[in-house]
Amino acid sequence: MPSELCSFSGFKIHPGHGRRLTRVDGKTIFFLGRKHYSLAEQRKNPRKIAWTAPYRRKFKKGQSVETSRKRARKVVKYQRGVQGGLSAAEVKAKKSEAPDARKLKRDQAIRAAKEKAKKDAAARKKHSGGKKGGSVPKNMKGKMNR
Repeated sequence: MPSELCSFSGFKIHPGHGRRLTRVDGKTIFFLGRKHYSLAEQRKNPRKIAWTAPYRRKFKKGQSVETSRKRARKVVKYQRGVQGGLSAAEVKAKKSEAPDARKLKRDQAIRAAKEKAKKDAAARKKHSGGKKGGSVPKNMKGKMNR
């Protein structure tokens, strides 16, 4: 005769043991004993009760054979350029430069950028016709038309 499984605890029920309950919908449920039946009637969750099989399965208790982990792939390193358009070779060349030479180049570039900004500002001022405060504030626009 085959052994059944307790529907609450998940333990084996050998022939001649346990309690059987047939619901109104026709489903038959097997319990190992009074304790299991009582807890099921109280609608307790077997995954929250420490001695049940569902709890032990959920929290990985008592597993004698550990599954072998998947090996992570080896990381391959790539030398890529930077976002500004520099290639890896150009970056290496910049690194190998002397720090004072690099600082000198940077200062020259900053100076050039500042001069360009001044020229642009002067050109904008020239195009605006030298008007000061040419736009009307928002709160005054309606009053100016009256």
